[in-house]
Amino acid sequence: MLLWDVERGGGGGDEMHNSIPSLGRVMVFLTAALASASFAVPEDWGEEGVQYGQLGTDVTLSCPGIRASSAVRWRRAGTTALPEGSAIQQGSLVLPSASQALGGTYSCHGKDGSLLHTVSLRLGHLPGVPFVSCRASDYENFSCSWTSSVETFLPTRYITTYRKKSLTGEEKRRNKNGHVGLCLQDPSRPGTCTVHRSEFWSSYRLNITEVNPLGFSYRLLDVTMQAIIKPDPPEGLVVEPIPLAPRRLHVSWKYPSSWPKEPHFQLRFRLQYRPIIHRSWSVIETVNLSEVITDAFAGLEHVVQVSAKDFLDAGNWSEWSAEARATPVRDLASTASEETTTDARLESLAEEPSQAPNPEPINGSDPMEKMAVLVSLGIFAFFILAAVLVITILIWLRVRKHGKDKTKPSFLVAATHLKALPKAQIL
Repeated sequence: MLLWDVERGGGGGDEMHNSIPSLGRVMVFLTAALASASFAVPEDWGEEGVQYGQLGTDVTLSCPGIRASSAVRWRRAGTTALPEGSAIQQGSLVLPSASQALGGTYSCHGKDGSLLHTVSLRLGHLPGVPFVSCRASDYENFSCSWTSSVETFLPTRYITTYRKKSLTGEEKRRNKNGHVGLCLQDPSRPGTCTVHRSEFWSSYRLNITEVNPLGFSYRLLDVTMQAIIKPDPPEGLVVEPIPLAPRRLHVSWKYPSSWPKEPHFQLRFRLQYRPIIHRSWSVIETVNLSEVITDAFAGLEHVVQVSAKDFLDAGNWSEWSAEARATPVRDLASTASEETTTDARLESLAEEPSQAPNPEPINGSDPMEKMAVLVSLGIFAFFILAAVLVITILIWLRVRKHGKDKTKPSFLVAATHLKALPKAQIL
């Protein structure tokens, strides 16, 4: 699924303050307050008696109700010895540079061995900046999905909010801080949220904040509806042969059910098809809900798919629809020899189907036949040209010889005539 993904900020602490504008700071401060007030206490995560620690840091386990000067003994469940390098300081157990192996259940005991307190230690990482992508399957709503960039090994929650970037005068009067709302999360689709009744020509700023018991991290995205719109694939694709038309197939489909039926927001479509034994696709673009394929192979099964895009070219093409198949009728007037030739030519094209569409139409003619015709025409043209050249040279020589005879001197002609007479006549 080109989706739109731009990082506008991240992290927490000072970096958070330096990387976002004042309104963004307010949003993040509110997020931080929610995080610290609602998520930092272990009980709020539904796990009573659990203490969370950060991997690679020193972790301190306290024994509540014990004075610092009291003698306390610590034990770890499942072993007789405490982890190597650990130390008891003023009644608390210190675990240096905690690793995942140090997680488990610990208990503190009094001098007489009585149990004073039990705590389950879970170790993990701070949240990373989540990876987020957004998509609009229609022009009224858009959804965002995310994945964590860090495996924290800890329970995680997400706070998802948005605000409209450009406000009208009325909107500014109603809410001086801008229109801030919740990107609604659906429990049945974890890792996604939806902004309903969004405006197609407006831009929004999304704040996706990842929170765990150790802290939080966030990502801000600027979302423009025209850039992220990607319709769902068309539905109801039907392909049928046309009687008495051996090279034609009729294809029809419907708008995706998720696309609102409004005259101002139409879709255009892209149709791809090929014989099942051919490796390349032919592609047709249309604004209609049906099309006639005119260059199909008679008697050979074809596979057809269709995708959709906003009529004004906003966003991206949808995924291809599910395949539909049909076989054009056979031409009863064709001879058996023609069918044999066609079948042999098609078998020579049989290869693994290609998943990449090829916009070039399928050419039903034989390339070798084309080459033979071209060679024959070339040879014929050569002989014609040679004959014309020879005739031209002969005419030129004849004309040249005739011109020389006319230009001979008159006295030479007379001398030649006298030489030819008998001597008696000359005297």
